[in-house]
Amino acid sequence: MYLYETHVHSLTGSACGQCTPQEIVKAYKQAGYAGLILTDHFIKGNTSVPRELDWETRMNMYYDAYLKAKEEGDKLDFDVFFGLEHHYGKGKEILIYGIDLDFLLGHPELNTARIEEYADLVHEYGGILVHAHPHRMRDYIVPDIAPRYDVCDGIEVYNASDTDEINELAVQDAIKLNKLMTSGGDVHRVIDEPKLGRAGVGFERRLKSGKDIVNALKNGEGQIMFHGEMRKIQ
Repeated sequence: MYLYETHVHSLTGSACGQCTPQEIVKAYKQAGYAGLILTDHFIKGNTSVPRELDWETRMNMYYDAYLKAKEEGDKLDFDVFFGLEHHYGKGKEILIYGIDLDFLLGHPELNTARIEEYADLVHEYGGILVHAHPHRMRDYIVPDIAPRYDVCDGIEVYNASDTDEINELAVQDAIKLNKLMTSGGDVHRVIDEPKLGRAGVGFERRLKSGKDIVNALKNGEGQIMFHGEMRKIQ
């Protein structure tokens, strides 16, 4: 079984991140993972990239976290794929997989695009959108705003930062709406971090690229991890 983390933040790309991309890769390799998708907060969220810069500079600075992680991963025979976490409003966030720097550079309208337009651009590029922690309750999240499942391909049904009750609501949503399911640690630090090793998606084969992960999730190839135990994706 090849296990992949699908939701993790670095200090290079996320203002709330506490570890370097290299430290993250080393920790997940040591924990037995085959790879990860780096999903730093994007420009409308808690990003560490200065907002006053021009678009090309911002995108290259944002993508640098992935490049550093990928370089470290190549040294360790560890897969690193690019993703991002997009804040679409009122504390609600969506994970995006299957895109790359060319996509970001080619779409400066992402800075102002409505979520429907955002989703269309991602889908046209062959990517997918997965709603992150849809029922999370925090001070910065408006509780009466429903998750925008209509633009999403999947739902993060297990987030290691949320309670079992909150995660179960996401599971039921995914079953009801027939959405693909993922599991993510939502890890912001890797030193003395109990969440590391509790979440991820496992596959019977090693994945080759971000597009490969997209196709594998769509095809239902994987199993999701809950509290360190694997379950078959429905």
